Amino acid sequence: MSLTLFRKSAPEQVSGGVGRKGRPRIGLALGAGVARGWAHIGALRELADMGVTPDVIVGASIGAVVGGCYAAGQLDELEDFALKLTRRSVFNLVDVSFRGSGLMSGDKLRQRLEAAMGPQRIENLPTRFVAVATEMKTGHEVWLKSGNIVHAMRASYALPGIFEPVKIGGRWLFDGAIVNPVPVNVARAFGADWVLAIAIGGDVPNGAIVHDAADDEEPAPPVEPPPPGRLWWLRRGSVAQTEGAPGVASVMVDTFNITQDRIMRSRLAGDPPDQMITLKPKNIGLFEFHRAAELIDYGRAAVRKAKPELMEQLEGVLGD
Repeated sequence: MSLTLFRKSAPEQVSGGVGRKGRPRIGLALGAGVARGWAHIGALRELADMGVTPDVIVGASIGAVVGGCYAAGQLDELEDFALKLTRRSVFNLVDVSFRGSGLMSGDKLRQRLEAAMGPQRIENLPTRFVAVATEMKTGHEVWLKSGNIVHAMRASYALPGIFEPVKIGGRWLFDGAIVNPVPVNVARAFGADWVLAIAIGGDVPNGAIVHDAADDEEPAPPVEPPPPGRLWWLRRGSVAQTEGAPGVASVMVDTFNITQDRIMRSRLAGDPPDQMITLKPKNIGLFEFHRAAELIDYGRAAVRKAKPELMEQLEGVLGD
């Protein structure tokens, strides 16, 4: 089953104006953030308690997963799944791929999603939903707005190097966070008059320019050569040839954090939301999916803290 694709260069034009009960249309853009994205569940719960119901919901990566489940009326199921995750069960979802395009095939996670979501199609959901993905080689920003919802989710969260890319409509797609981590412009393109963005902030400080990095340190001593026939570098977690150098996992996480942070800043500067809530859960790693309870509580607390300003803006928009 194929999904209808829209590149950023040729978006569908959807007029705004009227949402539920004749009010202006509210859009919600959920950002990427890997495991930290579980905080979106708590944020959505708190918004619901405040009576905020989006007409358009868009997401990238984990934001597409949470947003898609919300749009399909299955946020309860997703929350239940997330809260039951342990270190062991997360590890059991890892299915090593030998095809060479990612460490994991993602089939186990796909099967879990399909069992929960069934053959639902995006165009039949009660709430307008769009997932963002990235096309390999071209770098096109791809908007998935119809077709099988699980296929769209998988394409949107296919983190390069971790998950295999997903082929949809003849295109190989991977993580939407590569081009648009918090897709505010997508919500506007699909009819939102007022957009709330919920971004997952990382541990990356504001970038600075280092004019000169003097190489005045003593060279590090060489590492002992690996024992013959053993995956020595894999046990150490590093392919580096000097002591103290960062390991593979650290390199991947820091690269993802920095890249996403810089792209997010650039995109939001060009198309800022009407209101933005940044979630910055401390001391929770990008891949600590088993800490969902903490993240959900954090998402609730962050939205609750922003409630006065948020409700003041919404009253002005809705005229209530």
